[in-house]
Amino acid sequence: MNVPIQQFLVESETNALTIMRDGRFIAEWHAPHFAAEKPHIIFSITKSVTGLLAGILVERGALSLDETVATYIPDAVASAYGDLPVRDLLNMTVAVDFNETYLDKTGDYDRYRRAMLWNPERPGEPTPTLRELVCSLPRAARDHGSHHAYQSPNADMAGLVVEAASGKRYAELLETEIWKPMGAHSDAFLTVDRAGNPRASGGLSMTARDLARLGELVRTGGNGALPDALVASLWAGGDRDVWARGEQRLLYPGGSYRYFWYETGTGALAGMGIHGQQIWIDKASGTVIVRMASESLPVNDALDQKVIAMMKAISAA
Repeated sequence: MNVPIQQFLVESETNALTIMRDGRFIAEWHAPHFAAEKPHIIFSITKSVTGLLAGILVERGALSLDETVATYIPDAVASAYGDLPVRDLLNMTVAVDFNETYLDKTGDYDRYRRAMLWNPERPGEPTPTLRELVCSLPRAARDHGSHHAYQSPNADMAGLVVEAASGKRYAELLETEIWKPMGAHSDAFLTVDRAGNPRASGGLSMTARDLARLGELVRTGGNGALPDALVASLWAGGDRDVWARGEQRLLYPGGSYRYFWYETGTGALAGMGIHGQQIWIDKASGTVIVRMASESLPVNDALDQKVIAMMKAISAA
């Protein structure tokens, strides 16, 4: 059933909706408790930012897609990542044994959230750093590159890799390579663990407008801030056969995944995060849409499809 967009935004626990067309902000909506100048956590859209940083290094020759993760992170050699090509890391085709269950209180995901300081520590149970945790994850019983499975520690490992390949901290690399060149109007903020390791999978916060500006870079081809070849590869997408066999295939039928970006199969690129974070980039209409939300559930597949339909309708308007 069709409902007015403002009603849908309220009912879907949206905090902000920002729309750009042809490089101009044309519409915004904010919940009464929110304001345009407030930064908002973007959760797993952070992965997409991490993918851009990795792609910049690849195009400069500082990072090789064919090298193994252990080339850059030697302490990962005995883990699932030891013999993993960087290409598979950035495409989420990693054979790692990890259970991505967001509401888990006792298993893999609870330990992971404790490592990033997002869950409280447990008395008598030492909490590893984020680096220690990802470097200890075991191999799954399949080949790397054969199966798309969404597992957040992959992007945290990618954050460590881009730091090692660049010789810079994640925040410094983001500032110098993307944030300042794109003309961001506000600071971004990054979660780190007790040792300063970056939460490259879900720890960035920024304003909706600055996230839209980043989307505009991807839409236009980078405007000098992003390498042309990187942006072209995002729009070309990843391996559709691997996506079609993977765990997220119903999210974007006919789509693919590359550098932690969703190629939707309908002419758009997207980034997504739990609790309702979305960036949608429609090249044909020149549209960039950012939605920030506080959805009660971490993942709501039915609502995701309604939001995707909204993004398509706005782009077509």
